[in-house]
Amino acid sequence: MTTATWGTNAVDWEERVAMDRLRTERLVRLQAALATSECGAILAFDAPNIRYMTATHIGTWANDKLIRFSLLTRNSDPIIWDFGSAARHHALYNPWLNTTTAEMDADPHAPHHGAPRPRREPGSRAGISTLRGAFSPQAGIADEVARKIKRELEKFGVAREPLGVDVIELPILFALQKAGIGVVDGQQIFLQARAIKTRDEIALLTQAAAMVDAAYDELYRFLRPGVRENEAVGLVARTLYDLGSEYVEGVNAISGERCSPHPHVYSDRIIRPGDPAFFDILHSWNGYRTCYYRTFAVGSASSAQNDAYKRAREYMDRAIALVRPGATTADIVKVWPRAQEFGFPDEEAAFALQYGHGVGLSIWEKPIFSRLVSIDHPEELKEGMFFALETYWPSADGIGAARIEEEMVVTATGCEVVTRFPAEELLVAGQRLFTVSGPLPELRSAQSHLNSPEGRGDR
Repeated sequence: MTTATWGTNAVDWEERVAMDRLRTERLVRLQAALATSECGAILAFDAPNIRYMTATHIGTWANDKLIRFSLLTRNSDPIIWDFGSAARHHALYNPWLNTTTAEMDADPHAPHHGAPRPRREPGSRAGISTLRGAFSPQAGIADEVARKIKRELEKFGVAREPLGVDVIELPILFALQKAGIGVVDGQQIFLQARAIKTRDEIALLTQAAAMVDAAYDELYRFLRPGVRENEAVGLVARTLYDLGSEYVEGVNAISGERCSPHPHVYSDRIIRPGDPAFFDILHSWNGYRTCYYRTFAVGSASSAQNDAYKRAREYMDRAIALVRPGATTADIVKVWPRAQEFGFPDEEAAFALQYGHGVGLSIWEKPIFSRLVSIDHPEELKEGMFFALETYWPSADGIGAARIEEEMVVTATGCEVVTRFPAEELLVAGQRLFTVSGPLPELRSAQSHLNSPEGRGDR
């Protein structure tokens, strides 16, 4: 068994997730990726990369602000410049940041004048970027960020080497270039480090999926005619937060004729008898994410919807059977249909319907599975990779569709699926109805006019 699911608390009587080990092993992987790159240092503005590097977090509200930044050089430990009092909080409660950035100064009191002595600066410091341009350019914030970074690059002897950056505001980029710093794409360094998950990352990802298992159980019991899509989103969010979720990033709730084409956003549509409904639940547990689709029929399912589900499940099962170390993303996507087979002109137009992606501190990491890129640019699967595979098929009636997603970790001999809510066959949710003849069939057309000879096609 590769994965294990623990409670959400720390205890003294079981070894669960070891947070110190998690922090240490992530940093070691990032340092190794940096060491094999062309860069002397990497600078992060993207929240998942900052967390991977520094194990700091100040709330999901900061994820899209690009206000925080952190730096790792080949010759130093991480440094984080953070928003307001957060830097002081890190100094008090993040001891792994307080032993960073050793610097050698001359000691005037040493027996031999000028002998070096170690001096340390805090690894957590106050600093802020441009608030996505909200600060006046004349305030010089971008130049101050560049000054801070250049000082550390010079101090640790890497100022003449390229600086890898993940995402960046243009004023910051221009300020770094004006300061003489050569900026290159550093995102690949982060993604390379994050592609293989540590044992503690796998445990956190599995726990996050277990919380979604519970949300789907609540949702299955809740679904019925008259429920609106947004109500289903609220139920899922409450269930996850009650279980301790750090962040419910989003819940796709798609029903009825909205299923085809897939709009990727929920609405206030009222669910009706016989509707298909599929959901994608994305949330974060200690930073580690989920991307987890399930499809239901409400009250009953049409033959067309059931056939669509069988097709989506078949593509999923074929793909899972191929997952093992040494296989490639090309091997997987070749068993999925081409875009033209399900109504799209090309792979870009159908992107993310037959799809796979790494899952970790963000929901789209390496490796990526798509006919758009994977056949010409395959990626090798390795033990410890954690990713989601998702399939889609529209129903022949032009209304419904099936969407299935499974998360898995690559093991030494294959893979282990960690998403547990049942999905082998199409589930019918909602109250069971009875007629005078007995239970209403769960596989049926939703149209009552079929009781007439004309509706049955008798004449």
